[in-house]
Amino acid sequence: MTTAKAPRPPCRSGVFRNIVCGPSPAAETLGFPRLRGISVAGLHRSHRNLVLRARSKPIKVKENATVSASLIDDWFKPITAKEDSDAGKNLSQMSNVANSTNIMWHDCPIQKQDRQQLLQQKGCVIWLTGLSGSGKSTIACALSRSLHSKGKLSYILDGDNIRHGLNQDLSFRAEDRSENIRRIGEVAKLFADAGVICITSLISPYQKDRDACRALMPKGDFIEVFIDVPLHVCEARDPKGLYKLARAGKIKDSITTERK
Repeated sequence: MTTAKAPRPPCRSGVFRNIVCGPSPAAETLGFPRLRGISVAGLHRSHRNLVLRARSKPIKVKENATVSASLIDDWFKPITAKEDSDAGKNLSQMSNVANSTNIMWHDCPIQKQDRQQLLQQKGCVIWLTGLSGSGKSTIACALSRSLHSKGKLSYILDGDNIRHGLNQDLSFRAEDRSENIRRIGEVAKLFADAGVICITSLISPYQKDRDACRALMPKGDFIEVFIDVPLHVCEARDPKGLYKLARAGKIKDSITTERK
């Protein structure tokens, strides 16, 4: 009896052009190549040296600073299962949270450290904050691309992107800004709990809102990074034309020009 083998997918064309393939009989029988490494091309040179260090206080990234993804060596070390979860806590009781009544937390035997061991990385939140036009989204994308090239799983929660869906019902009034940050903080917490390196890119002007998000995480899992670019530079860039509109008084809830 002859076993037919499915053809190996092309390795250097189309979506497979950056994948190095090698022999693997079992995988080839199922039609899958063996992936030895992935080369992510196109990383802009000025973004290869972003260095963000873990601190309890916000990290400042100066204007025109070069950046790389050698972010926190501890996150890149092999992960082994250890006591890092709430597995031992008795959460099986009815509770009321804000307007949600008679709810019960359902625990799962697969915990954060199990997911981290699977991914071989530590889940965390890297919170980029700064003025509109300071370069938050650009740095977030450069960092995510560099992490990807190192085999690390990350996800970006960009302020404008989130307002296209989850937070489309929120305005830019102070109370809605706070709710915007609260929701994103909760989503970021879930990503970190899943073992993913979550990068947020938000103006997030209010210190109390950022502190509330930090309080959701275990100590050391929330890294706040302030992109320190002068207001006049951001206004000169004005990628969305918001500063011009604000100066003309055409935006009712104008962009915040200082962190509070």
